[in-house]
Amino acid sequence: MTTVEPPSAPALLATLPGDYYVNDAIFAAEQERIFEDMWFCAVRSSDLALPGKIKKVQVGRESVLLVRGRDGLLRAFLNVCRHRGAQLCSDSEGAEGQVKRNLRCPYHSWTYALDGRLMAAPNIGTLTDDAGAPIDRYKFGLVPVALTEWLGYAWVCLSDTPPPFEDVMAETSKTLGESDAISRYGVGGLDVGHRVVYDVAANWKLIVENFMECYHCSSIHPELVGVLPEFARGVAAQANIGLGAEFGSEIAGFTIDGAAGFERLPGITDQQDRRYFAITVKPTVFINLVPDHVIFHRMYPMSADRTVVECDWLYTGEVLGSDQDVSRSVELFHRVNEQDFAACERTQPAMSSRAYRRGGVLVPAEHHIAEFHQWVVSRLGDGQVERV
Repeated sequence: MTTVEPPSAPALLATLPGDYYVNDAIFAAEQERIFEDMWFCAVRSSDLALPGKIKKVQVGRESVLLVRGRDGLLRAFLNVCRHRGAQLCSDSEGAEGQVKRNLRCPYHSWTYALDGRLMAAPNIGTLTDDAGAPIDRYKFGLVPVALTEWLGYAWVCLSDTPPPFEDVMAETSKTLGESDAISRYGVGGLDVGHRVVYDVAANWKLIVENFMECYHCSSIHPELVGVLPEFARGVAAQANIGLGAEFGSEIAGFTIDGAAGFERLPGITDQQDRRYFAITVKPTVFINLVPDHVIFHRMYPMSADRTVVECDWLYTGEVLGSDQDVSRSVELFHRVNEQDFAACERTQPAMSSRAYRRGGVLVPAEHHIAEFHQWVVSRLGDGQVERV
């Protein structure tokens, strides 16, 4: 007689130790080896549609300026004057603006064209190179940062040897099951219908982990579970490769009350209709896809215990041009965001507790978070980070 052994339960997995969420040295290593070494989603390209529009963003330890040139191209530069290192745009002057012709350092008036070339400076005519020739205006121009555009956003990379951008694009296929599935949503051609900037008192990894799992959904997201009832079981949409999460049978749209939203996006298929898909694009992007709009999060980790999250609700031009009310679709995920970020802020103080010195434990529904932890450790080179 053959005895059939019951399947064994998944082994308990530990989380990262609490130190990873509070230690300044670990955060500095993340800035260097993750945010400054990978493609980082910086800005919605349409925010800088006109020549002379500029925006300052924090990427790791660096302040980066994104500038729309007079040739229509979007470029990125380190926010540092080549003369004595003053920032061209300081925090007190705001994060974005418009210049008429050039970028001028307010310290000594070194002036740069929108393509980064040094244009003018007091007594610049007396400056020569070692051979006595006039200095190279590009060599002494602003330091460029690699930039590419995808899904209507500008992505920058500070590395001297940026990794292939195909690595970023491949992240989307892990959840959608097809490499080109996201293209059917036409994200790059949508318009920003609403934006909220959240200042979250929590480590960026806590926010990523929260977004990746749905074990918490039945506890803190009653409105979301009302629209996506299968979330009550605690299985995240990202775990259902190519399937996403299906709307409830009585639900007409991805809105706060489940009422109908708008016409579905023209490119999506019947298989994508009435379904919600969630994508994590490491290190700092979340993309939420529903039939009639897209919700796009990007994070700016500012310190070990503070993360700024910018969330865009994207709709077709027809929806926004007809003055249709988007408030019910905005309210659903805005409420989800507030619930999530409150949970992360509740968690952050405990990361420095001796109770979390060795971390916590992942239940089976959260086991894919362990892969994220392994990825973080591999990027940092565990054991090479000197902790303070």
